[in-house]
Amino acid sequence: MDVEQAYRLKRSAQLKEWGAQLDLLEAKAENAGADIKVRHAVELDELRGKQRTAVWKMQELERSSGEAWEEIKHTADRIWEDLKAGMADAHAKFK
Repeated sequence: MDVEQAYRLKRSAQLKEWGAQLDLLEAKAENAGADIKVRHAVELDELRGKQRTAVWKMQELERSSGEAWEEIKHTADRIWEDLKAGMADAHAKFK
């Protein structure tokens, strides 16, 4: 397995895990009071948007190679870190 393939597999697995975690957070938000529910809905919508961006970037990585792959990977890493921080923040708030 080459480095690019390992990177893709690792990121793909993490996206699936975060998708499941977002589903759980959404379920928790549904059980919250009205004010909290609205606030959480906004945060969850933002996280879903970041998740869609990460998925799109992973699809772009799948179609690229060589120097283009490296450039896209750099952008994907920034998107990834933003999503990762958002997920950690959401978990902290939803406890």
